[in-house]
Amino acid sequence: MQIRDLPYSDPGDPDVRSGPRFLYWLGRNQLAGQVKALSWGLLHQLGIAGLPVTVGLAVQAVIDRSGGRLALSGGLIIVLGIVIAVGDTMLHRTAVTNWITAAARVQQLLARKTAELGSALTRRVAAGEVVAVSTGDVEKIGWFVEALSRFAAAATALVVICVGLAFYLPSLGLMVALAMPVLALAVLPLLPRATRRADEQREKAGKATELASDTVAGLRVLRGIGGEELFLGRYRRASQEVRRAAVRSARMWALISAVQVLLPGILLISLVWYGATLARDGRIDVGQLVTVYSAATLMLFPLRHFEEIAMAYSFSRPSAQRAVRVLSLRRSAREATVEGVTPSGDLYDPATGLMAPRGQFTAVVCGDPDEAGRLAERLGGHAETGEEDEEASARTPSVLLGAVALDEIPLEAARAAVLVQDKDPVLLSGTLQELLDIPASGLVTAEAALEAAQCGDVLSALAQASPDNDGDPMRTRITERGRSLSGGQRQRLALARSLVTDPEALVLDEPTSAVDSHTEARVAAGIAKLRRGRTTVAFASSPLLLDAADRVVLVHEGAVVAVGAHRDLLRTEPRYRAVVTRETDDEAAAASALNGVGEVPAMKSTQEIEERA
Repeated sequence: MQIRDLPYSDPGDPDVRSGPRFLYWLGRNQLAGQVKALSWGLLHQLGIAGLPVTVGLAVQAVIDRSGGRLALSGGLIIVLGIVIAVGDTMLHRTAVTNWITAAARVQQLLARKTAELGSALTRRVAAGEVVAVSTGDVEKIGWFVEALSRFAAAATALVVICVGLAFYLPSLGLMVALAMPVLALAVLPLLPRATRRADEQREKAGKATELASDTVAGLRVLRGIGGEELFLGRYRRASQEVRRAAVRSARMWALISAVQVLLPGILLISLVWYGATLARDGRIDVGQLVTVYSAATLMLFPLRHFEEIAMAYSFSRPSAQRAVRVLSLRRSAREATVEGVTPSGDLYDPATGLMAPRGQFTAVVCGDPDEAGRLAERLGGHAETGEEDEEASARTPSVLLGAVALDEIPLEAARAAVLVQDKDPVLLSGTLQELLDIPASGLVTAEAALEAAQCGDVLSALAQASPDNDGDPMRTRITERGRSLSGGQRQRLALARSLVTDPEALVLDEPTSAVDSHTEARVAAGIAKLRRGRTTVAFASSPLLLDAADRVVLVHEGAVVAVGAHRDLLRTEPRYRAVVTRETDDEAAAASALNGVGEVPAMKSTQEIEERA
């Protein structure tokens, strides 16, 4: 796999049983790249290993005054220099390719999982953690995958050099061969503590990132209540904790580096002292001493890869564990069993008894907003599950669209049939034209959707900021998450985007919660008009939107308890009236008392209901 071939057509099905298993799966899926890097690494390392031999030959040739052997040694050094340069260049190319392609594979897996989970992702995992995984963690994981092949080449080179020295000059070679495993493994007792400190640093960094993300997202609210300094102080404290944890971690890694310098230094001193003694006694040649010393010195370079692979693994293991925590999330315990089906018909939830007839505008009232959000998600099919509730989810009947269970068809088909817009939709950065340029039926134009969502003031504001001389609002760029717009404007643009899609069934969770009553009435009428003949479900408690619906369903404690027109339910259903009019307990008791003596209270006017709501 080359960088130019990215993205992957299929990033694969990862092993998410644990972080180390995920790292092993990544390495196995990039086996060809690992073999290439190992081959070039061996060429580079063995080229370096050949230098001491040629240098020793050259020194001995000078001592023996042999011009021919000196010229031969010089030629060999030139050849080895070329081999080292080519090997190092190609090793770097293949190693970086492995790094980038591994990181890209992880990013594609995360993007696919994000698209699969949708809004359920941030309810299961903190937004800051998702950001940390998709940015810093993928680089650390790629680093380990890249370092693995270089470490394998270095370890192989060390074994070859040690064996060669043992045969070349047993008196000094055995000394080096026995010392090398000690040097390579000397830092192992320090690694667990270094890993714990590194984990602590990343955990604190993740919390600081999450705090910063939440603060930025709620900056407008914080300014409104004067809470900037409070949250700034919290972030300062979190940042200082990250700094202290980083210093503690750096101290341990500095100790490991010091050990990696101290012990080889002791070996070299011992080698020179013992070798000089042997050369003085005439037991070895000076050239042989130079060869062994040069080889031992150059072996310190591949020896550094042991420290690097230890650091790479200690940093990538928790990163892989965080990635696994996201990638192991599943939206449903059931698997799709029906292919090639385009469902249509009534939208029905057997768990609550909620029925949204085909072609009608159904409004749903829930006293609990969280219950409404969960039910809206269920209506889209493939509601998210965790390991703790998979068994319960398997027993829960699926939502039906016509005669087709939504969790028995592929997720893409379910989403094409039933579109769910939650109460806090996200606007991606880009122009308004790009925002509305999405997969759709083609039956609803962008102009019609914007008009139904009452986006006239939004278009006027965007026209003033348009880069075109004619003030075309469709070419105006919308900032990330629509932060340059008000909450009501963002909500109406998101509604227009959902209306453009024109799905078989559209589920809206509080689509007008951020707009004023006059705009809300027009939006409700616009939805009813544009979606006429299409199935629409709106979770709301606003009288203006409820009055525009064909039918209203009251869901109480997880079950449908009343169905009818808005005005009829106001008159006949106390629980409905309590939710819609925000009726207090005292008012409900007074109304019950009046009904008990045969006096029917006068019907509240629509204006009174609106004011109370």
